[in-house]
Amino acid sequence: MELQPIGERVLIRPVKKEEKTKGGIYLPDSAQEKRKEGEVIAAGAYKDGKDLPLKKGDRIIYGGYSSEELKVGDEEYVMIDFKDVLARFR
Repeated sequence: MELQPIGERVLIRPVKKEEKTKGGIYLPDSAQEKRKEGEVIAAGAYKDGKDLPLKKGDRIIYGGYSSEELKVGDEEYVMIDFKDVLARFR
């Protein structure tokens, strides 16, 4: 099944955070980095029909508090508003 966001929304797969250091020490949640990163799975379009400047496979940093968590099969996704995208890795 393929999900396609409607409007100015982006569907992402959150990147799993490292739970242990290179030396093998496990980190508790409180000590882990809080940056929200994800991989773009699909992007919607602007109201005028133009595509958003993101494409499948882009890696982004996002913020905001309004996101919708989805689970399709065994995969977990997050749907965010495009305005919450802070940066894209190049």
